[in-house]
Amino acid sequence: MQKRILVKEANPAAYQAMLALDSYVAQTNLDQTIKDLIKIRSSQLNRCSFCIDKHTKEARQHGETERRLFNLATWHETPFFTDAERAVLAFTEAVTLIASQAVPDEVYAQVALHLSDSQIADLILAISCINAWNRIGVCTLRTPAL
Repeated sequence: MQKRILVKEANPAAYQAMLALDSYVAQTNLDQTIKDLIKIRSSQLNRCSFCIDKHTKEARQHGETERRLFNLATWHETPFFTDAERAVLAFTEAVTLIASQAVPDEVYAQVALHLSDSQIADLILAISCINAWNRIGVCTLRTPAL
């Protein structure tokens, strides 16, 4: 495996801009569980092992259960997630996979049943932020530390 750059070393100003967006997302009034689920599910879809490792550890610290974490990849088939969480997960998947299809109206409508316009804006930023981190992690071959 070829050594690749660390963005924070190669371009500290760009890295600081990413940290600023991440900091904004962290202080939003979105439920912490929702923030954790967004980070993990997007990271699963983007195959970012560094972020999956990091955010599952954080979710456990925030009180998330092992059972829900183990079943997050199959959330469609499990009874472990609330209606609001399911709406957010569907929206997260649609935004993360937006290159294959625009966000369907029914997915948007479901999330709008549970979140205010301001929260939807924050949700879009949260999903965009983790997707950007995933792309940084995947293309620079970041992996979890042993």
